[in-house]
Amino acid sequence: MFSQGAKKRVTELLSIAGIQVNGGAPWDIQVHNEDFYKRVLGGGSLALGESFMDEWWDCERPDEFISKVLSTDLEHIVRSPAVIGEIMLSKILNFQTRSKAVDNVHKHYDIGNELFIKMLDERMVYTCAYWKDANTLEEAQVNKMDLACRKLMLEPGMKVLDIGCGWGSFAKYAAEKYGCTVTGISISHEQIDLGKKICAGLPVEIRYQDYREVNEKFDRITCFGMIEHVGQKNHRAYMEVVNRCLKDDGLFLLQTVGNPYTRTYPDPWISKYIFPNCTVPSVNQLGEASEGLLYVEDLHNFGLYYDRTLMAWHNNFVQHWDEIKHQYDERFYRMWRYYLLSCAGGFRAKRNFLWQIVFSKRTRPGLYIAVR
Repeated sequence: MFSQGAKKRVTELLSIAGIQVNGGAPWDIQVHNEDFYKRVLGGGSLALGESFMDEWWDCERPDEFISKVLSTDLEHIVRSPAVIGEIMLSKILNFQTRSKAVDNVHKHYDIGNELFIKMLDERMVYTCAYWKDANTLEEAQVNKMDLACRKLMLEPGMKVLDIGCGWGSFAKYAAEKYGCTVTGISISHEQIDLGKKICAGLPVEIRYQDYREVNEKFDRITCFGMIEHVGQKNHRAYMEVVNRCLKDDGLFLLQTVGNPYTRTYPDPWISKYIFPNCTVPSVNQLGEASEGLLYVEDLHNFGLYYDRTLMAWHNNFVQHWDEIKHQYDERFYRMWRYYLLSCAGGFRAKRNFLWQIVFSKRTRPGLYIAVR
């Protein structure tokens, strides 16, 4: 039932962020269902995303709307029971056991390669690009991979492990451009199938394997956008695997979305619809996980480049929607747009960062010179 009090409260809160209900600015929301206000007050960020999917509201620039909401901390003012429940469960349960991790990955990465082919660059890179001196998404992704290779000081003949290798984009680049032998591991069947085709003829092995099962030595280890799926209860075990598999003089490059706050629970909407049980680590969590195992040689933050990357993905998705929409429905279209645009707004508001961190073994000799 429509509540006038709820409407007044939501309208007042949005005005703090400079957002007007049914206003004319690109970031103003147009409300189509008057029950929207009560729903959002009771359900927080989960209800906000779901009501967009249900066409209860629209906005010309959802990315700007989300950026303004996050910049004024409105999500902390309206904390829903869903968030409180996630906090309590995260302290008790491990949502990233081996069996649960397979289910989590399947729900996002196995929804159809064609979607990602249309959305991403030609190399199929599904992590933040490095836009310095780049004009296109393709150039920016090559920049990112080459930057990582130089940070790792790759040389021909090195053995490289890529944890959570996606469709093999980095494995292919390191093999082609730097002469490395690369082992990529993933638990996404669709990514592995396409990745093997992409890397055919190169010294690249892409195999189905949980990171916890790896027990080989490598000169270098990489991980792009996968530790967010590891879960805070498994961070230490993850770093122990890296320590076990990295040669004494080796280097490990970790690229991850970073949280300015230490949290143990995911965003309810992202967890339910996009990345199940995904938790973004803080510097403190990564530091505790690696303490006594690995040294931080370099930390590079280029989070605002993720805003631009996500907007490029969104533009590709919208542009090619007619070619893939027979596989999905209109609610999926709104859900996927909200995912890309709300995440872009989050990086724009600096509520998330993007870190490339270079670690070494404690036994590595010599001075490491940071690369930019």
